[in-house]
Amino acid sequence: MSVSFENYLVVGISSRALFNLEKENEVFEKEGLDAYREYQIVHENDVLSPGSGFGLVKNLLNINKLAKRKLVEVIVMSRNSADTSLRIIHSLEHYDMDIGRMVLSGGEDISRYLSAFGVDLFLSCNENDVSNAIHAGFAAGMIYARDTKYNFPDYQIRIAFDADAVLFSAESEKIYQEHGLEAFTENEILNQDVALKKGPMASLLKSLSWLQNETKDLNVLRTAIVTARNKDTGVRVIKTLRAWNIVVDEVFFMQGAKKADVLACFGANIFFDDQDVHALPASDVVPSACVPYREGEM
Repeated sequence: MSVSFENYLVVGISSRALFNLEKENEVFEKEGLDAYREYQIVHENDVLSPGSGFGLVKNLLNINKLAKRKLVEVIVMSRNSADTSLRIIHSLEHYDMDIGRMVLSGGEDISRYLSAFGVDLFLSCNENDVSNAIHAGFAAGMIYARDTKYNFPDYQIRIAFDADAVLFSAESEKIYQEHGLEAFTENEILNQDVALKKGPMASLLKSLSWLQNETKDLNVLRTAIVTARNKDTGVRVIKTLRAWNIVVDEVFFMQGAKKADVLACFGANIFFDDQDVHALPASDVVPSACVPYREGEM
């Protein structure tokens, strides 16, 4: 009998985002597929170290334990072939991660399978896969592969978002890019009662809101918006969330100041931003992912 995953938060993550596979990726890029295959088979029983998305996945899966029912499903979605996947499977077992479903595409684009698996969020280090996922209408982020060891408490998960071109469409961001700050500010104040259009991560925020409601007595999830907007242009953000009937736990209007320090204090398990200038420095202190622009937005 088939199993339904409709009532779960479903996260697809690449093996390189979950585990530290930078050395292996270097072998692949410099020496080719055959050398990579041989390396993985030789090291088949060597446990992989945690990657940038490891803490996020660990805490997501821990929600199931705390809730004593399954609310989150994680799927490893890898470009590896079946023949090179055993090291990944052994590592999953070593860390006792409750992950049963895998996609092993043998080098093919992963994004084509997101719909079949009902994925709510896709994380990968592969820019092409993430871009294709965004264009196909999925919430997706290109996570920065870092050697930084992030430490988080396992009783709560914290997810932070930029505003424009992430939770909301890039429409207002485009005004800023083309006409400057003054035009952007004037537009946002003038249209503060007009809800912003949904961006690539809006569907994920809605799913997280559902998950918060399902676990409200456990306090296992907090969300935040960390945006370069100031309080005046932030009014439209607050009113948009109200129109969407979504409550975000914490909001930071940074007025252009750097975001990394606030994200470190918030303790984000992951931060989503559309610009490297914010997301890359943030990845020094918290796992961070860049959200590509959708086609025709910028």
